[in-house]
Amino acid sequence: MGQDRITGKTFATRSEVIAQNGMAATSQPLATQVALDILKKGGTAIDAAIAANAVLGLVEPTGNGMGGDLYAIVWDANKNELTALNASGRSPQTLKLDYFLENDMSKIPSHGPLPVSVPGCVDGWFELHKKYGKLPISEIFQPAIDYAENGFPVTELIAYYMGRSVPFLSKYEGFAEVFAPNGQAPKKGEIFKNQALANTFKKLVKGGRDAFYKGEIARTISEYMKAQGGFITYEDMSSHTSEWVEPVSTNYRGYDVWEIPPNGQGIAALQILNLLEDYNISEMGFGSKEYIHTFTEAKKLAFEDRAKYYADMDFAKVPVQRLISKSYADERRKLINPNRAARRITESKLKDGDTIYMTVADGDGNMISLIQSNYRGMGSGMTPPGLGFVLQDRGELFSLDKDHMNVYEPSKRPFHTIIPAFITKDGKPWVSFGVMGGAMQPQGHAQIVINLIDFKMNLQEAGDAPRIQHGGSSQPTGEQMTNGGILYLETGIDYEVIRELSKMGHKIQFNIGGYGGYQAIMWDDKNKVYYGASESRKDGQAAGW
Repeated sequence: MGQDRITGKTFATRSEVIAQNGMAATSQPLATQVALDILKKGGTAIDAAIAANAVLGLVEPTGNGMGGDLYAIVWDANKNELTALNASGRSPQTLKLDYFLENDMSKIPSHGPLPVSVPGCVDGWFELHKKYGKLPISEIFQPAIDYAENGFPVTELIAYYMGRSVPFLSKYEGFAEVFAPNGQAPKKGEIFKNQALANTFKKLVKGGRDAFYKGEIARTISEYMKAQGGFITYEDMSSHTSEWVEPVSTNYRGYDVWEIPPNGQGIAALQILNLLEDYNISEMGFGSKEYIHTFTEAKKLAFEDRAKYYADMDFAKVPVQRLISKSYADERRKLINPNRAARRITESKLKDGDTIYMTVADGDGNMISLIQSNYRGMGSGMTPPGLGFVLQDRGELFSLDKDHMNVYEPSKRPFHTIIPAFITKDGKPWVSFGVMGGAMQPQGHAQIVINLIDFKMNLQEAGDAPRIQHGGSSQPTGEQMTNGGILYLETGIDYEVIRELSKMGHKIQFNIGGYGGYQAIMWDDKNKVYYGASESRKDGQAAGW
């Protein structure tokens, strides 16, 4: 295990999982077991990931579901290459910026009908399956159908989050019927069923993706949204498409770290790593004031650019290659004061959010890094009748500033928080990983990379080690903050280090949550085995065979 140079501590809560034939790591044990079952039946890693994601939408509705969006990075073992899928949905065609301005709105509401964008998840599943699937879709969706019809025991953490969301979201028509059928959120250990969701999956088995986007489901969503005062129409649903994109990367100390370009925030992780590469991080030591300070200052610089530039690249000329270049990092690094925390930052409002991240690898060497989310945990609250899922509220993340790259426009994808990641070494796959959780995600990605490469931690320890999260007070997208933000430190950082950081100008708070949720799979090319790791802060499980 890796070891903290300052304290001598190791951080792993449990051993890595090691297996030869395949590996799955998800945020809920039932979903992990479903992924393994699909692999054992001869399914590809992508088949297994779709099956597990379908189950997660049922068993972990507090983070994801078919009413949300999806992104994935896939290692294609046959072609020895990475591909990426952006399966995020677009804003309504008939909703204009003027609507918000004429109604004196300074931001898009967090819940209700107005922040709803087209759900991209289902199209993402079918796109992935068409390109990389082997088993029939009927076999892939059957575990989700079985659990939805027969029920499953709710885990402690998911029961907690449902208990927080259900009282608030039950004011929206249709929500309580699905998620509080007995008048309240299900408790830990209670058996929860969702027959409506099972019926929706059966329609997908019979009619494919068009059953969702061009059939009865699309019409139901359209009619419900109109009745609720929303703008998503049948035309919005029927015109939806996902996009296969080229992932982008930076080389960090000989390892290529890959992310999906905007409208997501993945390149912020690459920018942080570029800024930090010029420092001797390993000599600073994990948990040292030098490391925490330098990391935080690099994060501030990357997030300034995130607030200004990241948007749907079909609408905005985002200078991706410039932002992730080493020369740009060299320029920006000069702004880091080694002895003092910067007070001026520009950051968008992205602290909230919950998501699922999962990764699967198969015996042929294929690997998938997949993330899927409703946003704000259980989404908008908009729950169309008879479908069994809630619609996402990603549209909240648009800016209403007409001069901002991420300004609201019809048929535009909003700025997105969810990001999968991948690391290759010398052109070969090494680690498929992600860290879910709003603005924590790029910070978490960079910390995982640093833990693995600079601090030589093993795959489980890299996720278990105490995390750093820098955030600020809630601000609309693009507005400036001049208070330097807040540095949240997880338990495990030495108190003397915290005192020294305070002297350097950091405003520090402890926070027991909000540090994300990690899953990862590593390929050991020498021994030809997979290593798996999962999030000890949540219900996650890694398992192989």
